[in-house]
Amino acid sequence: MKTLNIVILGASGYTGAELIRLLDRHPHARLVALGAHGKAGMSADTVFPHLPSDFPLMQKLEDMPIDDLDVLFTGLPHGTAGDILPGIITAHPNLRIIDLSADFRFDDAELYQKAYDKPHPAPDILAEGVYGLSEIYREAIKTARLVACPGCYCTAANLGLIPLVQGGLISTEDIIIDAKSGISGAGRAAKSNLMFTEVNQGLSAYSIGNHRHMWEIEQELSKAAGQRLYVSFTPHLIPISRGILANSYVRLTSNTKVADLQQHLADFYADAPFIRVLELGQAPKTQNVFGSNTTEIAVFPDHLLGRAVVLAAIDNLMKGASGQAVQNMNLMFGFDETAGLDRIALYP
Repeated sequence: MKTLNIVILGASGYTGAELIRLLDRHPHARLVALGAHGKAGMSADTVFPHLPSDFPLMQKLEDMPIDDLDVLFTGLPHGTAGDILPGIITAHPNLRIIDLSADFRFDDAELYQKAYDKPHPAPDILAEGVYGLSEIYREAIKTARLVACPGCYCTAANLGLIPLVQGGLISTEDIIIDAKSGISGAGRAAKSNLMFTEVNQGLSAYSIGNHRHMWEIEQELSKAAGQRLYVSFTPHLIPISRGILANSYVRLTSNTKVADLQQHLADFYADAPFIRVLELGQAPKTQNVFGSNTTEIAVFPDHLLGRAVVLAAIDNLMKGASGQAVQNMNLMFGFDETAGLDRIALYP
């Protein structure tokens, strides 16, 4: 199969580092340039000392070889991708773009403004974005020109909930999502509240009741339900480098049992190489997916009659970001879905 010429914009962040690691071993990928405006001219191994010295230098966008590219990955802050991608899309109609920012995840500009408290930077091309939750939108992703990779919390929560909402096994009301994330989910920029001494031996909730990913979770669950749906979502920061555990508390529909949820999830994901639906009584753990593109999902009965707990664990930098981005690239170009991603979790 063809070898793809690839550029990463935003290559100096955690998602950029993970993309470099994955694409370096991908059988159909060639990294031709790395974009990092603030670190232009620096070698990749200076920005990331764990890398060997044979990667391209970091460059500014205006100096990068866009003309002969097949794929552009953008790992930029929200708002930035929306500013630059319209011009790139117009000038390079055959380029396939995989965006890891939030700028093209929403179906309408008003929802983006609610979530990010700013007008959408490119509403005219918003409809071009295909939501990149690989197992749910696999067929649409295959023909997409622009794929918008989901947020990390959204990936974990919705992979567990969407099949159950679609199947009518859980109520569309009273969904409560309690999620914990490692520190890398906040990005690589230096922030005092993310210093080791600030987060070590601690657990804290943040953006309570209004986290940006809440709007994204609701959008996708509403599409699955065929009606407007609301959730209660609270994220927490825990002192680990990477990993997300999302616990969703749901109400069962009439005559539905917890075993029905587990069986429905197992059937729904029977052909999904990166979804592991656990047997009843087994619980997902972030350490079981560390460094891999795997999602672990399980269902437990709640103490309250007629309720259940749906749990999902992912690595936020893999299935929650760069791993899913590469999975989407594989779908877009007809590669084996596991290409470059067929690695098991690190242990211990």
